[in-house]
Amino acid sequence: MPRLLAVTSASRTYQVRTYGCQMNVHDSERLTGLLEDAGYVAVPDGQQADVVVFNTCAVRENADNRLYGNLSHLVPVKESHPGMQIAVGGCLAQKDQGDIVAKAPWVDVVFGTHNIGSLPVLLERARIEREAQVEIAESLEVFPSTLPTKRDSAYAAWVSVSVGCNNTCTFCIVPALRGKEKDRRPGDILNEVRALVDEGVLEITLLGQNVNAYGSEFGDREAFSKLLRACGEIEGLERVRFTSPHPRDFTDDVIAAMAETPNVMPQLHMPLQSGSDPVLQRMRRSYRQERYLGIIERVRDAMPDAAITTDIIVGFPGETDEDFEQTMHVVREARFASAFTFQYSKRPGTPAATMDHQIPKQVVQERYERLVDLVNDIAWQENQRQEGRVLEVLIAEGEGRKDDRTERLSGRAPDNRLVHVAVDEAIGVPRPGDVVTAEVTYAAPHHLVADRVVGLRRTRAGDVGENARAEAAPGVLLGMPTVRT
Repeated sequence: MPRLLAVTSASRTYQVRTYGCQMNVHDSERLTGLLEDAGYVAVPDGQQADVVVFNTCAVRENADNRLYGNLSHLVPVKESHPGMQIAVGGCLAQKDQGDIVAKAPWVDVVFGTHNIGSLPVLLERARIEREAQVEIAESLEVFPSTLPTKRDSAYAAWVSVSVGCNNTCTFCIVPALRGKEKDRRPGDILNEVRALVDEGVLEITLLGQNVNAYGSEFGDREAFSKLLRACGEIEGLERVRFTSPHPRDFTDDVIAAMAETPNVMPQLHMPLQSGSDPVLQRMRRSYRQERYLGIIERVRDAMPDAAITTDIIVGFPGETDEDFEQTMHVVREARFASAFTFQYSKRPGTPAATMDHQIPKQVVQERYERLVDLVNDIAWQENQRQEGRVLEVLIAEGEGRKDDRTERLSGRAPDNRLVHVAVDEAIGVPRPGDVVTAEVTYAAPHHLVADRVVGLRRTRAGDVGENARAEAAPGVLLGMPTVRT
């Protein structure tokens, strides 16, 4: 009888494929950290991983088809790679639970949004028992930020302030999958931020399903604004962002904290969803057009240069032509720097999925195209207002852009606009994490171009990133998850 070679996690490679929102991206950093802590290593570029993890989203209509299509593609791959394992986690796993293994019996592990820390144990159990492992916790077991993590950036990091959501929007399934809001203690959050800054991080994004409702669990209605101000006192922390707030909980103390805290960036992502009061009522959004535009006005009064972005859904059940025109009106009034626009899609398990007066696809498509045209026109006009401004651009990972004459690297302005900055070798070639001061010379609909470089500031984050790249073997993903959105 031939001797079987035991395959341990220490010799196994992994790949994490991420779908959906920033919360999923942050969870994937935890999954990556857990796997590496257990001895797995990132798969070299171009090779097949021994473990493939899908961190799924359940928000869009085709999320199920997309997952099962990708799983089907791995059937022949798995057959030709003995010992390969496939794991499915995230919101779709929380929703479908055992159905995933029934539909895709070649999946080895299914885990939910509340127990991502179980992944290494479930993989090992499935390998030893040669049987699929399904473990879906109904409530949060360990706050994700207490788990090991492998961040995908030396200079920027996500920091969760809460998980879950107490809202009951009729189009959204997330509260059912992520649970009720659970808040971290302020001291724990600030300790994590300080530790990240000590590692060289310049920018943090405070993250929550409804981030500005932070504090509701322990009864402090001003907890979020206090947290922003406390972040302003952390030496070495240059940029603070947050996502995503809810208009219902967006109060004047938060606006004041943003305006008065120098390292809180002049950027706000404020989901609108619809500009129509009747539609907002059917969505259970608990604010109306007047309140929303009032928030935008107060933000602009306090921070005239703030870039405001949003989410908009077209074709919600019962949306009339007049309802849609109200949305267009808000877009014209708010003058968003950009908008994530979506055609309404049914999600099983949500109240909206069974509402009367579902809108015909062709009507939704026509409205959607008109909305996108308006959003793009306004975004371009708002970008053109940036021409001639001198901005500090935090250079990001990636190859940048190159045309026939000019090599450029990409980064983010304080208001989070994407900027392609010319490389001026006389001043120095920036690294990811360095800060370039440059003048905006051209505005495109979705980015800015800055060809006149004024200065370059080397940062410790750039040093950290450069050292990590130097130590990594060629083709290795530096332990980063593979993000598929």
